[in-house]
Amino acid sequence: MSCLVVKFGGTSVATIERVMHVARRIQKEKEKGYDIIVVVSAMGKATDMLVDMAHEIMPNPSKREMDTLLTTGEQVTSSLLSIALQSLGLRAQSFTGWQAGVLTEAVPADARILDIQPENVRDALGRGRIAVVAGFQGVDDKNNITTLGRGGSDTTAVALAVALGAKRCDIFTDVDGVYTSDPRYVPKARKLQELSYDEMLELANLGAGVLHPRAVEYAKNYNIPLAVRSSYVADEGTIMREEVEVEKGLVVRGIAFKSDIIRLTVSYDANYNGSLANIFTILADSHINVDLIVQTIIEGVEPSVSFSIIKENLADTIRVLEENKSKLGYSHVHIEENLAKVSIVGSGIVSNPGVAAKMFDRLHRENILVKMVSTSEIKISVVIPQEAMLHAANALHDEFELAASLAIQA
Repeated sequence: MSCLVVKFGGTSVATIERVMHVARRIQKEKEKGYDIIVVVSAMGKATDMLVDMAHEIMPNPSKREMDTLLTTGEQVTSSLLSIALQSLGLRAQSFTGWQAGVLTEAVPADARILDIQPENVRDALGRGRIAVVAGFQGVDDKNNITTLGRGGSDTTAVALAVALGAKRCDIFTDVDGVYTSDPRYVPKARKLQELSYDEMLELANLGAGVLHPRAVEYAKNYNIPLAVRSSYVADEGTIMREEVEVEKGLVVRGIAFKSDIIRLTVSYDANYNGSLANIFTILADSHINVDLIVQTIIEGVEPSVSFSIIKENLADTIRVLEENKSKLGYSHVHIEENLAKVSIVGSGIVSNPGVAAKMFDRLHRENILVKMVSTSEIKISVVIPQEAMLHAANALHDEFELAASLAIQA
């Protein structure tokens, strides 16, 4: 029998009424003859509530205890959904992440999955049960509960689909697919029928909150068909696969944006002769992600390296830099806040050299100051003042005609 993994996000299970709606939707999939594995997030704002409760006690609770606390949200959902399925006459069994065999690295709050040993889940399926797995969580080699970072339930779902050889993985959410940009802020955004894994991975990394980047990476690495679908509308949603079949000529497929970006500039004495790259090794060892990087080495001018991080990593970044100041040999650090990142994404960018010029020309005409630039084969990102973020996103969406049924053709 074919195996199907379905994941429901927090808004889809925010109330008992919605939990029952999800149960009835799962019942319809089960009636098609599939073995069903359901992965769930915490209900609504449950995770935020737990975070707030912990911070009422102390401002910086330990990450280990926060992992133990936050995983309870998904466990509540998985149990309630199992009860809802049982009320419909279906056999269902809930699993925590560690009961489902999700093994992770020992990194609190943002662990990566190392392996999945799904014997318990496979056994439940063999006995005709629907397996309901709490997402976002696992266990490390010392039996500490770990979490996979915000949006980690997506990763749980895709990893289980890989481990169990599922036919596909459907991510159900409160939107009906992936749009050319966030329709809440870009009114002319339209739904895309298909995206390549690479395009979706860039969009996810650059701020599109529809899918967790690691989930897309898993799907790409193991070629698992991945769909984003609505929990409320019977629609196929947006399909992610290796090669797109629809609108193959699109140069730019999406506009992503992310607020609360910080630029750090680390300056050295003019006679510094060490390696500026050492800083990124030390930050990586502390699990701090660095994004756009600009290095300046000009004779007679103090060397410097600028890079961007997200706001929530600022305190840890400054701490790591201070702890390693003598080793790194820098003189001072300048912090610039209130920045944002806006990106265009599309597999056609690499073969169309005029795209970057078109992007920068439009931003110039809109009087938007570009502070940093980063490019790859399928994306161009700029760091700009945060107050200009939505202006830039809408202007670029218009510039590349993404609202049209057929956008800029290669």
